[in-house]
Amino acid sequence: MNNLKLEAVLNELLSPHLIKDYCPNGLQVEGKSEVKKIITGVTACQALIERAIEEKADALLVHHGFFWKGEPAEIRGMKFRRIKALIENGINLYAYHLPLDVHPRLGNNAKLAELMEIEVLGGLEDGNPNSVSVYGQFEQPLTGEELASRLSIALHREPLHIGDNAPAEIKTVGWCTGGGQDFIELAAQKGLDAFISGEISERTVHTARELGIHYFSAGHHATERYGVKSLGEWLAQEHDFDVTFIDIDNPV
Repeated sequence: MNNLKLEAVLNELLSPHLIKDYCPNGLQVEGKSEVKKIITGVTACQALIERAIEEKADALLVHHGFFWKGEPAEIRGMKFRRIKALIENGINLYAYHLPLDVHPRLGNNAKLAELMEIEVLGGLEDGNPNSVSVYGQFEQPLTGEELASRLSIALHREPLHIGDNAPAEIKTVGWCTGGGQDFIELAAQKGLDAFISGEISERTVHTARELGIHYFSAGHHATERYGVKSLGEWLAQEHDFDVTFIDIDNPV
């Protein structure tokens, strides 16, 4: 498939024009015009780019790409080395950030719900059809320890659990993959029993304790593996691409 046609296919699926983001979504670095082999991964780090080169990929599809709002505009140092490697090897870089978080079937939030057996009930941000934080419920209530164990098994990472002053059982839960810890207050306002995200801030501990809600920090990378992996699988199934997901380990 032509590289610009592939971008159009992805844009039609993920609708980035509907979501205000912190970075450009779509084709960020243009490479060869024909795309057959795609490598998917969470972040366009040097290690993932080198693997794409080794695999002779035509394209790299990631959740975290380049050109973030507020970062230096100059292409030098680490950014230069990454972009130089892509251009020299003709590798297209496609990146989808918030559009991949919120997609109702393939997105990071949807895949976390699937892994954790949560029934999705809606978005936490009232009035926003593309809410990046969502909430739902378990079929049967869990204790904090049971939910921590379920997260650990599903994500292959031990979560940090703050459960002081929280309910004995968890029936309702909110979540936002990645760095969504500050949505915990919205979750508490909705009366939810728990909130899950990837990261944790110093203030999150006090917020969870004082608002009486469980908080689980399950890893930014760990909670965002599955959206881009599912997107690659969709491209392979629907458009017959040769797609390989490569997981570059990241403990954060």
